[in-house]
Amino acid sequence: MKLPLLLILLISSHVVDSQIVYDPQISYEAPGGLMDQSILREMDITFYDPQYDSILDTNWYANTGLRLPATILLDGIYYPDVAIRYKGNSTFAIPSGQNNPKLPFNIDMNDLVPGQNLMGYKKVKLANAMFDPTFVKEITAYNIYRRYLPSPEANFMKVNVQGNYLGLYVNTEAVDPQFLMKHFNDHNGPLFKCDPIQQYGQPGPTGSSNLAWLGPDTTAYYDHYALKSQEGWEELVNLINVLNNSPADLDTVLNIDRVLWAFAVNQVILNLDTYNGLYQHNYYLYQTGDGLFQMIPWDVSESYLAALLGANFNSTELYEYDPYNGYNNWWYPLCYYLTSNPDSHYGKIYTAHLRTIMNESLDATAVLNEANTLQALAYDAADTDPNKYFTMANYSGNVTSEMVIPFVFSAAGITSTIDLRKPYLESITSIAQVPPTIGTPVILPPVGSGSNYVTAQVSGGNSVELMATISPYSSKFISIPMYDDGTNGDQVSGDGNYTGLFPWHFGGYQAKFYIRANNAVATMLNPERAEYEFYIYDLPLDIDEENSNLHVNIYPNPANDAIHVDNPEGVLLSYSILNSLGKTVSEGDLNSTTIDIDSYSSGVYFINFHDLNGNRLVKKLIINK
Repeated sequence: MKLPLLLILLISSHVVDSQIVYDPQISYEAPGGLMDQSILREMDITFYDPQYDSILDTNWYANTGLRLPATILLDGIYYPDVAIRYKGNSTFAIPSGQNNPKLPFNIDMNDLVPGQNLMGYKKVKLANAMFDPTFVKEITAYNIYRRYLPSPEANFMKVNVQGNYLGLYVNTEAVDPQFLMKHFNDHNGPLFKCDPIQQYGQPGPTGSSNLAWLGPDTTAYYDHYALKSQEGWEELVNLINVLNNSPADLDTVLNIDRVLWAFAVNQVILNLDTYNGLYQHNYYLYQTGDGLFQMIPWDVSESYLAALLGANFNSTELYEYDPYNGYNNWWYPLCYYLTSNPDSHYGKIYTAHLRTIMNESLDATAVLNEANTLQALAYDAADTDPNKYFTMANYSGNVTSEMVIPFVFSAAGITSTIDLRKPYLESITSIAQVPPTIGTPVILPPVGSGSNYVTAQVSGGNSVELMATISPYSSKFISIPMYDDGTNGDQVSGDGNYTGLFPWHFGGYQAKFYIRANNAVATMLNPERAEYEFYIYDLPLDIDEENSNLHVNIYPNPANDAIHVDNPEGVLLSYSILNSLGKTVSEGDLNSTTIDIDSYSSGVYFINFHDLNGNRLVKKLIINK
């Protein structure tokens, strides 16, 4: 069961209704679930074919995607006919080439048995952590990502195959339709895994998922991205076209704030094995029903620099990797447009996100405690792992310090990376700038006919914005200026309380909003994790017939199957019908004198009529079946 929303009740004599802060953590696994990090489960895999390894190995190199049937036993529950293949790239090819049997698995629970799932999950992905002596870099990194944008979860899994203990694995949540429904409440849009087609160490075509423009031919992108939905190439090419050829319109095709958060986490915790790092891959793009692509992090095992420590003989250049321009961000159009200039609009928001993550999550002590707890849970499983790639001394030591095997392998430590990264970030001029401060916003009593104002105490700012939306996708926030001049709903000029008007005159909508304050050098948000978190305010329903220029009646009322609309002046009308929760259940142009309500359940509804001149009228309707 999911936890309830985190309620923040505003204690003020001016408050007319409580607002809440939406807590996106309710979307993540509840205690006791498959991804619960406090539980170390043991999975027994038995392939029907004892020659499974050679078959799956051959098909990985042939890139056929072949799966073999097997059974799984987990927590005493038997699952027949699951479909399994090897996954990964270098994490498969390197151990396979060394005849190490601890290879990564991709498990499909319902490929052979429709509806079968493993504790609610249809896919399970088991990573062998071959580049991570600690086993905890990916888990602790995902715990940071999830604070700021929709992200997979990860935990431990002991794995036996054909009755033999194969080793300790990292169980990583798949980015699949279940993940999409959990975080976006839809799963039918285009989904791309942004990884080039080439396989590690194998001949064949090469590519880059850097979102560079390759022309309008969709086939030109096939080597660069992997389509994971039924269709979507045209949508992806359109995104890339807009990014490269009309970037001013990028917010019409991309959820920019999600990208800024992803880029900011990548940089703060030095996950450079992704788009705004050293290599342009390891992320997903998914287009939600609002037409915007979302960036989803993936394969974050190289966080805290990790094995990428060996990517440069001068490790200082890696620990002090420029979060704005890196080595060559001008090659990567999304970085160049969004983050290369810290003084730009998006650059300041990106910097605000960097500050928030640094302040909340770049705490060496807290991450060390988390890593120690995880490692204590998995210690025996790691100690007895017959196929682990490193020693138990590395298991604990690489948490706090670099592990270097000269000319063979090196891995940055977790807390040692934080200790080097944080002071460097704090020394960057744009990050060190002092942003405005924003107090808790307060909803003011409605003024006039349905005008809803919000006010907040702001200091150190020269412009303040109410960012608001009524989108069910919590996107496409619009900017409304907030004033401290005694006008536009502001009560006292110059008192530091800035006031803004929700742009939706007719209530009944759920307004999602946050406050953004700016000065000449910095930006601040409240909540700081906006737009992933935001305030929710249910705009009160407003029925105002006396002051309306429209003269419309409905009957019968109560009704059960249809209502007649009396429009004596014959004006062109549009309408929307809202239920008692303020959710729009129907809308359109009024093309006849009746509205069909036969499919609606009993209850109280509100019909909002409006004409081409902006006049509107709200009628209360009771449906009684």
